[in-house]
Amino acid sequence: MKTVARLFGRGRRAAREPRPRLRLDPGDTPIYAIGDVHGCLDELRALERHIEEDASALPGRKLIVMLGDYVDRGPSSAQVLDHLIAPAPAGFERICLAGNHDLAMLDYLEGRAGLRSWLAIGAEPTLFSYGIDHNRLRDLHRGAGQLDDAIRDAIPPAHRDFLCSLPILVEADRYLFVHAGIRPGVELAKQSDHDLVFIRSDFFDHADLLTRYVVHGHTPVEEAKREGMRVNIDTGAFFSGRLSALRIWRGKGRYLTN
Repeated sequence: MKTVARLFGRGRRAAREPRPRLRLDPGDTPIYAIGDVHGCLDELRALERHIEEDASALPGRKLIVMLGDYVDRGPSSAQVLDHLIAPAPAGFERICLAGNHDLAMLDYLEGRAGLRSWLAIGAEPTLFSYGIDHNRLRDLHRGAGQLDDAIRDAIPPAHRDFLCSLPILVEADRYLFVHAGIRPGVELAKQSDHDLVFIRSDFFDHADLLTRYVVHGHTPVEEAKREGMRVNIDTGAFFSGRLSALRIWRGKGRYLTN
């Protein structure tokens, strides 16, 4: 599997800059896309075991593409990040894309957003996974600045670096892998990072304009499914207990769950 081009580079930390976008030539490489994890480490490990078993009959190295949202809502966000920073399963390469929750966490860590805005989208279980009780810390510190410093100092630098490094899109032949979707009718180079991690209705309502398969998460569904050229594999692991994947190999797809 050959990386053909990196379309955008990492930007300055002082403000959100365009995220990397990758173009791959997968050749005959089986690709396993995994939906939103949201702090569900046990489900991720179980799904990886299922993927390894499925892939054992396939030739060569394989690729896992994680579709983002590794943190918030579920109980083990810190441990999920540790797991994803570690090497992929033997025989696999792994690309982790950015989701809106991952970028929200990074925005807080880098001072672009306040704690309240992060808590509003499910950060409390993430903080607990680091051993952080923000209410108790608030009682111990005199001001919001000291509270933020205490929380940010408790997050391992490796986790911040991982969040900084996440690309936002993978383009592979007929397939696009992205967290939320794309804006149909807009050429790929002009897609905004915001749309790629947040879009919903405009993507769903105009999916008939898609010219390539878009594999995405972000909007939970009861079961992974394809609708036209759009494939949603977010099955709401943090509330359903089901984490889903899509295997793409030689133009055919297969769904797997933990």
